[in-house]
Amino acid sequence: MADVLVIGGGPVGLFMAALLLQHGVSVRILEQRTGAEPHSRAIGIHPPSLDALQGVGVAPSMVAEGVPIRRGIAVSGGRTLARMSFAGVSESFPFVLALPQSRTEAVLEQRVRHLDPDALHRGIRVTGLHDDGGQVTVEASAGGTAVHHTAAIAIAADGVRSTVRPLLGTAVRAKDYRDSYLMGDFADTTGFGPDAALFLESAGIVESFPLPGALRRWVVRLAAPADGGDAGWLVETIRRRTGIDVDPASNSMMSRFGVRTRLARRMVTGRTVLIGDAAHEISPIGGQGMNLGWLDAAALAPLVLASLYGADVGAELRTFETSRTAAAARAARQSEINMALGRPLTAGPWALRNRAVTAAASIPAVNGFVARRFTMQ
Repeated sequence: MADVLVIGGGPVGLFMAALLLQHGVSVRILEQRTGAEPHSRAIGIHPPSLDALQGVGVAPSMVAEGVPIRRGIAVSGGRTLARMSFAGVSESFPFVLALPQSRTEAVLEQRVRHLDPDALHRGIRVTGLHDDGGQVTVEASAGGTAVHHTAAIAIAADGVRSTVRPLLGTAVRAKDYRDSYLMGDFADTTGFGPDAALFLESAGIVESFPLPGALRRWVVRLAAPADGGDAGWLVETIRRRTGIDVDPASNSMMSRFGVRTRLARRMVTGRTVLIGDAAHEISPIGGQGMNLGWLDAAALAPLVLASLYGADVGAELRTFETSRTAAAARAARQSEINMALGRPLTAGPWALRNRAVTAAASIPAVNGFVARRFTMQ
């Protein structure tokens, strides 16, 4: 019997496990995937998350491998509207780190395996969960064979398609948006260097972020969900909206995504806790989802440790649930603002929005406030 079962071996589950393992807790991670996911959707690691990751000793290696984005620029019609520096958002990490999720997971998995080579179990599909008040038993399938895992506490970090959440009967508040996007990674020929660029064009936003290996991620807001195509289509859309030529032959990843919000009405049920996307699915625009999950884990770890040592943490868990649910709701509102900023506009409203962006960015206090909001401060 383990002290803690962590269900889900993605970046949030691995971080949760590392936090506990380094304190001598016996942890078993149950991951459905048989191997690591090679493609990356999440790339942005915000300053509060880097502070948290520092707590398990992985932030330095991530920073060394990633691209620190210290500035963002807003462009429209070939003209720079605004510049936003992240220099004042954090003393320790005054930037957003761009690192593909596949590498983030690899670094965290390496840390987990260093702490306990046998903690991570792949190919485990959870099918049931029973809480008798003193321990949690998880029923699962491993290669077609039924298995059982028991622990004092279960933590579900099993993502947006969480198996555990419906097993607990946890209701969600759901909202679907009409927004849809197409993104791809290409060789960087822009000259933007480590800057992020937002093109606020009338046909819809185009976002551009640097990646390690002289690559750049492009994200295009689609006019309609049925729009989109291959790398050639994406490159042509980028050129038409921004005037920038991108080499379609250099494409290394393509992904289409829609937007929805799912906020669990409860994060704590008995001896089981939902964290990360299992508890709150947030729009990828703004890159907050993975970061929210890490901050969930950082807030939960001390309570798990105290509980395992015999403390009554009921009141603290209620506070945890209230504060993390509120943080997810704030992130959802911020993502709505981000999406609204990038929607297509006719000529008049488009020009008005651009003037407002320029005016706001020229006020240092407003510029700093927006920088802190964009970096989850």
